[in-house]
Amino acid sequence: MSGAGYDAVVDVDDEGDLGHTDLQEDLEFHNSTFTNTAGGRAKGGASSAGGLPPPATAASGSGGSSKRYLWTMSFYAQFFDVDTSSVLQRCWAALYPRANFLDVLEGNPDLYGPFWIATTVVFILFIAGTISQWNAMSGNGPFLYDFRLLSGAAGLIYGYTLVIPVLLFGALKYFGSESANLLECWALYGYANLIWIPVALVSWSQIQILNYVFVGVGLGMSVAFLLRNMYPVLSATDRQTSKILLILVVALHCGLAIAIKVLFFKAGSPVAKDTTPAAPADPAKPVEGGEGGAAMVLARFLLS
Repeated sequence: MSGAGYDAVVDVDDEGDLGHTDLQEDLEFHNSTFTNTAGGRAKGGASSAGGLPPPATAASGSGGSSKRYLWTMSFYAQFFDVDTSSVLQRCWAALYPRANFLDVLEGNPDLYGPFWIATTVVFILFIAGTISQWNAMSGNGPFLYDFRLLSGAAGLIYGYTLVIPVLLFGALKYFGSESANLLECWALYGYANLIWIPVALVSWSQIQILNYVFVGVGLGMSVAFLLRNMYPVLSATDRQTSKILLILVVALHCGLAIAIKVLFFKAGSPVAKDTTPAAPADPAKPVEGGEGGAAMVLARFLLS
């Protein structure tokens, strides 16, 4: 048992300890070149990360600038960055609101939907207003189209949808609202115009009470849509200011509804041209007054 099968070799120096174990004198720290090497590779661009180019999100100096200038198409293209399904979803949310419309926008308000909705309302108002005039003039001679209805509809709808949100945004900023956004205001008013398309399609009848009911329903739905989505923004101001702004929003929208009813769906509208044909003049009846009347009297005297 005493060491059978085992051979041990021990190197013992003269002083009797097992080798030299003073590490403090043998170890030395040297400056690493790892940082410099990595920096050199990073400067090389493609040499970093195994020859791969830098990520697309990495800043690349002036070449990574994403500024859009007012005179470039990309500046305006960002306001129309929406697909058809999103526009249809927003239209449905405007007609049947179940959630806050600003949540439906998901931080991407567009001008594509508001522009085409306003354009559609303009043409529908012109067509329905023309049919309403034709019904009122039926049987009174030939009917003449009044294209002033088209220019009036364009001025009313485009002007209201463009100007009122700008004034509202300016008022909110003036009274210290930080959550006001001009594009969101344009989107709200633009999609609120959607209700006037079905209203215009059914408001050309000769039953005036029904026309008032249809316009009243459109007014109520559009006002409810605006107040529901704008109240959180308006309430960011003080209590008195928010009340005044709410009253102004309702009053201006009531003015739009009254203008639509009076100018396009009522006989004798101020913008409607009188298309009643003038009665033919009786040649046997003298024209009273003026040189024409005297000449007619003289001619009758000579012929007699």
